[in-house]
Amino acid sequence: MPVLPSPLLRPRRLALLSLLLLLALALDYLQWHKRAYFWIKEQGFSLVERQASIWLPDYRAVLRGKPLAGLEDDETSGLTYHPGRDTLFTVTGKHPQLVELSLDGEVLRRIRLEGFADPEGVELVADGRLAIIDERRHTLTSFHLADDAQSIDARNYPAFDLGFADAGNKGFEGIAWDSRRQRVLLGKERGPMGLFSLPFPGEDGAPGTLQPLPMGNLFVRDISSLTHDVRTGHSLVLSDESRLLLELDEDGEPVSFISLAGGRNGLLEGIEQAEGVTMDADGNIYIVGEPNLLYVFKRRAGA
Repeated sequence: MPVLPSPLLRPRRLALLSLLLLLALALDYLQWHKRAYFWIKEQGFSLVERQASIWLPDYRAVLRGKPLAGLEDDETSGLTYHPGRDTLFTVTGKHPQLVELSLDGEVLRRIRLEGFADPEGVELVADGRLAIIDERRHTLTSFHLADDAQSIDARNYPAFDLGFADAGNKGFEGIAWDSRRQRVLLGKERGPMGLFSLPFPGEDGAPGTLQPLPMGNLFVRDISSLTHDVRTGHSLVLSDESRLLLELDEDGEPVSFISLAGGRNGLLEGIEQAEGVTMDADGNIYIVGEPNLLYVFKRRAGA
């Protein structure tokens, strides 16, 4: 006669099955299996291939979450490097501002942004102009910034409609400048996630057509910011939800990545909400996170 399982074992089995289901969902959400697979793949890259790329595994955090003075009650988003000034620019959304920073995170000046609803990305583009993405209005606005400017009014400049009007708060957040091809690179956050290119709008606001770019098997949940490296032609994709910084080649295929979790790559604590990334002329990487923290990553000596 078969022995029936004890009723006491059934709750344990249900608890075990529930735990395994939760684990499977977590693995799928964080896509750890894809990260592990690509980490193994990274080990096979030759020295020549690494030298021809940015190669993120060689980077370590040297500035770990410096607060940006005066922005405690705001939400920083987007980041760009200005080589002519050797400074950084970011934007804030809660109280729309364009903020200039030193490379070590000192706030140099703040410029009011009027006529913007939700500035999410900023980039230095052609002719020394700055371009700002307004996610809520799904527009791109570019302008020259005077040294003595105290405010910028979007209504005084042409705005290019990026489309995806029904995207809501899942629209374009990432923006980068590809100087080789004179085009803007754009990252749509999610729903669906996507990469696009746009020939840069001229002073009359008449750009070319928004074109989708190829994306390989990106193991990230969202795109919160982009930057482009003219030396290699590669781009960096920042993901807030996945806590990853990912390097892509010109075909949109992953090349390298680093985790932004605590205890990894020189970080004592993880970057909670990474919202902006850029690189300077020396290849140093800067990340800004909400609410108002700056991180700097530099290549290890001898790497």
